[in-house]
Amino acid sequence: MHYKVGLVQINNSFSGQNYLPYSVGLLQSYAQKYLTRAVDFKFCIPIYKRIKLKQAQSRLLGCDIVFFSVYAWNINLSLEIAKQLKLINKDVIIVFGGPQVPFNDISGFLRKHFYIDIACHGEGEVPFLKILENIEAKDWSGVPNISYISKDGKVTNNKCGVRATDLSVIPSPYLEGVFDRLMKTNPKENWVALWETNRGCPFTCAYCVWGACANNKIYQRNISQLFQEIDWFRKKRIEFIFCCDANFGILPRDIEIARYAAKSKARFGYPKALSVQNTKNSSNRIYDLYEIMAGAKLSKGVSLAIQSMNPKTLKAINRENIRTSTFQELQKQFNRKGVETFTDVILGLPAETYSSFVDGVSNIISNGQHNRIQFNNLSILTGSEMDNAAYRKKYGIVTVNNKLINIHGSISDKNEIDEFQRLVMATKAMPKEDWIKARVFGWTAGLFYFNKILQIPLVLLHKKCGASYRMLIERLMFAGRRYSVISGIMETFKKKAIDITKGGNEFAQSKKWLSIWWPPDELSMIECCSGGKLDALFAEAEDILSKITWPNSSKHAKGALFDAFTLNKKVLKLPFHNDILNVELSYNIWSYYRNVIYSENVPLKKGDFVVKIDRRSEKWNSWEDWCREVIWYGNKRGAYLYPARELQ
Repeated sequence: MHYKVGLVQINNSFSGQNYLPYSVGLLQSYAQKYLTRAVDFKFCIPIYKRIKLKQAQSRLLGCDIVFFSVYAWNINLSLEIAKQLKLINKDVIIVFGGPQVPFNDISGFLRKHFYIDIACHGEGEVPFLKILENIEAKDWSGVPNISYISKDGKVTNNKCGVRATDLSVIPSPYLEGVFDRLMKTNPKENWVALWETNRGCPFTCAYCVWGACANNKIYQRNISQLFQEIDWFRKKRIEFIFCCDANFGILPRDIEIARYAAKSKARFGYPKALSVQNTKNSSNRIYDLYEIMAGAKLSKGVSLAIQSMNPKTLKAINRENIRTSTFQELQKQFNRKGVETFTDVILGLPAETYSSFVDGVSNIISNGQHNRIQFNNLSILTGSEMDNAAYRKKYGIVTVNNKLINIHGSISDKNEIDEFQRLVMATKAMPKEDWIKARVFGWTAGLFYFNKILQIPLVLLHKKCGASYRMLIERLMFAGRRYSVISGIMETFKKKAIDITKGGNEFAQSKKWLSIWWPPDELSMIECCSGGKLDALFAEAEDILSKITWPNSSKHAKGALFDAFTLNKKVLKLPFHNDILNVELSYNIWSYYRNVIYSENVPLKKGDFVVKIDRRSEKWNSWEDWCREVIWYGNKRGAYLYPARELQ
């Protein structure tokens, strides 16, 4: 007897690119190798992106069994496809696996979604094989890691926690040709490859699912097979590789992997980029890794994920075993080398107060993060420790359902079925009003500091006056109404934050500017610059910040601050420029600022200085091009300032 097998792994699309469906590819390659009679099974071309319901149904009609790999970004659409399939054909076997299948209340999940026959937990290769082997008898009793409703109406949970410890037995879907038909059928698709070099995570962060199902052990894939996969990516001209490892760099051999990818790019041009989540400790190896990757321009920035600087919060989320000093040490090393970094911070974590949050941000900046802090709103992931009701009650976690929107995603994308996240908008330590205020603080820091609009004067005031970055950002954040431009931006931020707590979207849409979803700080920058309000903003900011007292009423205060504002305005990248600009200053502001950024010490000097700003190196002949190439593409790199050189 022959069986037709449907595979569904709906991934996010972005910038005209789509991920190869790696998870279901692994299942297929494993089954094809180990099935007793593989010829009895015909595997359909996977559904890998969002398509219309009727289109999905037509592609899966006639399947005897359909496997869905489900995540937060595809669960609702996957459920609806499965439901419609069951209504059309009651005999089709529906199997759901992936992170969105709950560990808790699996009985409620199966009874609510009655059309799901089998729910798979954890790794799927072995259950996938066993299900196919028993498809004729429909006897699932010997299949590990699954739950199902038996014939007597009871929910049966088979043995769980079975993991593959020898990853060499799992064949590569890339090397086995699993995706060949898919790629041939979609010749114009720009593919992104998902890639794992190991599995598992030794950390158990409460907001994450990685460590929750990894048993604190890491298992490695064969390194020669990984090198062959890099060769495959190169031959298939895959530009972007997203590494699925929880802690790339945790193993000494990861240096070899990075070096092989760098050599491939240097010799053949592919892959063009390799995105990784680096390990939480081991500073020397991470530094060496990113020297290799940055040197080959494989990385657009080094991720230093701190999440919180509050010890109580780190304890609450099981992250206190990760040394904060490691990040500070790495930050200084990268700064001195000129390697761009960005830091992840999560808003809404338990035990975090408004004050601890903004003080943490202030300390991250003063410790050397001048490029970008990514302020991520906390959402509850299915299967994480935070998904437990007792945990949420303990910390007073309050959530709201928000539609999932991709940052810089097209606003023209209309889905038949929307996906949602459970976003945390209040905790016992951070009531809703404080969450709103903290969210506004993050956008304010993004606009004025990390988008570089006022970074030079803010650095000067911090270093010379001892003013904390919290104080400087809050001075701007709480500007009075007489500062109409700045207070207007703050009012926009506040309204947006309130809207999020009521279930609104995380990002701000703009039909005028590229018709995409923008982070509010980026959209405010675009509207301010394109709307001719930049001069007024600088004038207001200078008036606000010039009231900060310098030590011993320094005679340099007024002149140095004036130079800092003057230079920052001139060096900011804007469209329609194509010249070399000489800016005369009375202080060595540019060299002083640059050395602070590179974690060096240079004294502030008075004299006759000229800063040569090269505005020919990059040019944009429209606001649209500038929005795309500077604000959007330059987000993580913080590339908002022209190259410049100081002469005395």
